[in-house]
Amino acid sequence: MALNNSQYNEVMRNYEKQQLENRHSQQRRVEEVYERVPQIKSLDEEIRVLGAACAKQALQGEDGARIRFKENLQKIREQRKRLLASAGYPDDYMEMRYRCPDCRDTGYAKGRRCHCFEQARIRLLYTQSNVSQVLQQENFDTLSYEWYDNSECLGQLSMTQLDYMRMVVKNCHEFAAGFPDKGKNILFTGSTGVGKTFLTNCIAKALIDRYISVICLTSQDLFELLSRYRFNRDPQEEAEEAFSHILDCEMLIIDDLGTEVNNTFVSSQLFYCVNERINRSKGTIISTNLSMGALRDMYSDRVASRIMSHYATIPLYGEDIRMKKKNFRGLT
Repeated sequence: MALNNSQYNEVMRNYEKQQLENRHSQQRRVEEVYERVPQIKSLDEEIRVLGAACAKQALQGEDGARIRFKENLQKIREQRKRLLASAGYPDDYMEMRYRCPDCRDTGYAKGRRCHCFEQARIRLLYTQSNVSQVLQQENFDTLSYEWYDNSECLGQLSMTQLDYMRMVVKNCHEFAAGFPDKGKNILFTGSTGVGKTFLTNCIAKALIDRYISVICLTSQDLFELLSRYRFNRDPQEEAEEAFSHILDCEMLIIDDLGTEVNNTFVSSQLFYCVNERINRSKGTIISTNLSMGALRDMYSDRVASRIMSHYATIPLYGEDIRMKKKNFRGLT
């Protein structure tokens, strides 16, 4: 999930574009105020004149120049503030405004990439990937209940499949809207085609729309990335960046856990990933065809224990919806 040079340059061009928009927006506000309250323009000009005079006096060795300038500046600012308020403007109306105050729309804060850079990176990667197209098709707005049975109650529950799915979707809506304060981790279980991946995509789209960093990986892709990192099969910087994103993104989605080739490496890395993200208070969603008992047998008691104690388990029931759709299309 690392950026190549052209992708990085595109992110930085977007920051430059935002900075330009910030300056133009500030200039429009300044011109608006100057037109409505000409006295403020005069005061700003007075501040510039005083500043130039102070600098000249300081170069000439006048010790009190800075003190006098600060005193005069404070008086002018107070007068300026009163004029703004009388015209109905807030104190900072003429100041520069930033989309991200932490880095001032530069992408970097305190010598490191800002959190908004990570969000921009994720948005760019999704825009340039097939996942973006999938999420446009599979989200809460496109979700349909027409394939869920409403004729009889599920054997496991005292409600129909349709009623149960309405409840599940409501809970997923609330999870996405309240993340991370209303829970961080979900385990979707159920047989093939009951809607697990669709629901994870719904949540992913809702989170990305809130500018929350999300990484979606099949279990096979996840363990392939971890393998490439652990066994130094990629350039070090690129591998370390991809590895750090897996651990540090705000939401990691692991789809179809159990479909990968399992071995001791996979089991150990799954525990490390799950445990490390819990320790870092990061969110994780796992979908699997396996039951909790099968997860324990396939991986380890440690993995099952961490998931059981830190994940909300949502089982899905019913027949394969994809087969229903296929059969329906075959009849029409």
